[in-house]
Amino acid sequence: MKIIITGAGGQLGYDLKRVLSPKHEVIAWDKAKLDVSQEHEVMQRIVTERPDVVVHAAAYTNVDRAESEKEAAYHVNALGALHLANACLIVGAKLVYVSTDYVFDGTKRSPYDETDTPNPLNSYGQSKLLGEKFVAMTCRRHFIVRTSWLYGQKGTNFVTKVLEKARTNATLSIVDDQFGSPTYCLDLAIFIRSLIETDHYGLYHASNQGVCSRYEFAKHILEAAGMAHISLNAVPTHAFPPAPAERPMYTAFAHKAMQSSGFARMRDWKSALDFFLQVEYYETAVKAKKVTDIW
Repeated sequence: MKIIITGAGGQLGYDLKRVLSPKHEVIAWDKAKLDVSQEHEVMQRIVTERPDVVVHAAAYTNVDRAESEKEAAYHVNALGALHLANACLIVGAKLVYVSTDYVFDGTKRSPYDETDTPNPLNSYGQSKLLGEKFVAMTCRRHFIVRTSWLYGQKGTNFVTKVLEKARTNATLSIVDDQFGSPTYCLDLAIFIRSLIETDHYGLYHASNQGVCSRYEFAKHILEAAGMAHISLNAVPTHAFPPAPAERPMYTAFAHKAMQSSGFARMRDWKSALDFFLQVEYYETAVKAKKVTDIW
């Protein structure tokens, strides 16, 4: 298939390229190559290329800044999705829209499945939910893939931030009252590859299996990286100054749509994290000559 990836410069885009390229023709567009907020540009590029699939991974992801830059967030996350949905409808392409756990308010206190009603607490979540709605009502051949707590080899994320702080601090304070499902970008990209090779359209929750707190996540990061000597303090969210954007406290995922459509479940979050740290992150650290600081 001919596949276009938007947001190809991001951490998920990196893994999508390496997972899809061996089997399919991949056109990778970062923000410099396609501004999804520009309707005419999107239509012209998609109609010219006439792809079989568009994987829309481009997004405005700065959760706190979105509170003061709402227009920018909505232009990318909502209108950008609408522009691509319209273009995919014209050329008959499948569209994958990558969304977020932040469409939920976190009050359920048990894993969210695809039938649960969204209620985002912040502008980022609201803009992504509107993007979902635009995609669902515009492009029949769509997959909406909600994911959570993403980390990968490229870019900055919770895993890399914990390791960076651990290099210069003997003690870290991590919140223990925010719960979710970590997701390894490589595993998500593999699932998306399986998804686009089918006609099982609809809404999916996609993350590694299991639930943990931010504190538990950080603890396993340090243990797997050979840094268990770093002291971790478990603290409540209110111990930190309030952020501009309110965060949902519990956004773990159940994966009913994946199971009912016959897709293999992604591995558990600890196994995925162990692989990432002991194989991929280790190789990156060696190349950057940081390995002695970590292992």
